[in-house]
Amino acid sequence: MYLYDQYDQAMVDARVEEFRDQARRRLEGKLSEDQFKPLRLMNGLYLQLHAYMLRVAIPYGTLNGRQMRALADIAETYDRGYGHFTTRQNIQYNWIKLEDAADILADLAEVEMHAIQTSGNCIRNISSDHFAGAAADELVDPRPYAELLRQWSSFHPEFSYLPRKFKIAVIASETDRAAMKLHDIGIRIVSNSEGEPGAAFYVGGGMGRTPMIAPCIREFVPLDRLVTYAEACLRVYNRYGRRDNKYKARIKILVHELGAEEYTRQVEEEFAHLLEQGVEPPIAELDRIRTYFADPDFEDGPKSVDRSDPDFALWVERNTVRHKHDAYVSAVISLKPVGGIPGDASAEQMRLMADLAERYSFDELRVMHTQNIVLPHVRIADLHALWSALDEAGLGAPNLDTIEDIIACPGLDYCSLANARSIPVAQRISERFAAKGRTAELGELKLKISGCINACGHHHAGHIGILGVDRKGVENYQLLLGGSEAQDTALAKITGPGFDEDGIVDAVETAAEVYLREREDGERFLDTYRRIGMTPFKEALYG
Repeated sequence: MYLYDQYDQAMVDARVEEFRDQARRRLEGKLSEDQFKPLRLMNGLYLQLHAYMLRVAIPYGTLNGRQMRALADIAETYDRGYGHFTTRQNIQYNWIKLEDAADILADLAEVEMHAIQTSGNCIRNISSDHFAGAAADELVDPRPYAELLRQWSSFHPEFSYLPRKFKIAVIASETDRAAMKLHDIGIRIVSNSEGEPGAAFYVGGGMGRTPMIAPCIREFVPLDRLVTYAEACLRVYNRYGRRDNKYKARIKILVHELGAEEYTRQVEEEFAHLLEQGVEPPIAELDRIRTYFADPDFEDGPKSVDRSDPDFALWVERNTVRHKHDAYVSAVISLKPVGGIPGDASAEQMRLMADLAERYSFDELRVMHTQNIVLPHVRIADLHALWSALDEAGLGAPNLDTIEDIIACPGLDYCSLANARSIPVAQRISERFAAKGRTAELGELKLKISGCINACGHHHAGHIGILGVDRKGVENYQLLLGGSEAQDTALAKITGPGFDEDGIVDAVETAAEVYLREREDGERFLDTYRRIGMTPFKEALYG
């Protein structure tokens, strides 16, 4: 994984001291909240319903045991003993005091972490495939390119005050595990007919109140020009993106209004201009970065496990993923126990995960966009010992990609933008299906919940999505069906009138029953929905 050089460390240290002075002046009343707000947002500090929330960047979701322990210490020292892992591969702390914020940033800097550009109208945390560097189906490890983009975008003078926030994802396989087409820029590493690697650019995706799937604007950009082409995309957006209406300020609106063809024409024109200006490809820096992502020293060993223990066998079946080395797997640690809060981990659990990463996964962990944690390189020979430790700590739930593996935003329990609670709904749904023993029968079924139209819970991309809305001062929940964030990206559609909290749990169960009744051999929920359409579901839901 990438390690800071002297420039990275100096930059982060200087930012901590700058923010310490800003926070001091706010506490002394020398800065008003309006004056302080843009400063704190540049450092990932939000003011939510009950306290400040700090969002910490975990670039492309990769961290080591030392960093995970530091996150645990922060949770224990400055919060209420836990942190919340997000769909952006970050971690959030929901109960932060302003007087502690600079100390937290200083603690993060000691382990090569920060909260820079986790908020504000700038390029946010660069995300990637959580199985990068381990996946059997990837062309290359996409993380060196994600790191290159991180370095390019950090404090970029031209892109520090964009019309709106900006999110980039980089993957390198045909299987999309990062919701790449639902980003402002999605980049997939590909190869051309000559076998040369390059990048396909998808621009103008996003969720929120106007969800859109990004069109591919260029199928192949040479990898040494990847950053330059990204810069051209950003320049056109920064020049023409709307600043008069924040609801129409995202790049997806610009691409939609101009049309993908005209937007692409302007990007190509800007790209040619940059090349004429003699922009140097960052080959030397990319070569330096690549050295940090070299494969660990894999060993040969057993290629299968003893499945005589049915609980262990079920966990292996659901929570491990094929690795590029046949003696290893990637092992998913579920942060979704039945009745738990999706994405939350206690300080004790974080420390355990750090210990297990050091013992079994070459000291490496990944935050998944599904709000779980993965140990990317686990020997098959070590799986039973790993599972035993996880199971004992309440982290061994075998539920990857099932109805119990729910994505949910913090909702109205914490967020000042939310209209409805997400967490209790997620808890009740997981409890309902676990109690009835239907999880295995349903198979792959991705459920996502957002507490407002901003869609931090990715409800548009759920096989089943739930959106919390305010209906005359009462929490109401819309049910959506048919979404996908994978390579078959699709936006879910609203079934009809919303439900109260009890009703939405029943509605999810009703939708599941329709699927079980109508499915054909081998079909997932999403496959059945696409074959039979919305009508049978609406009839069952509304009569």
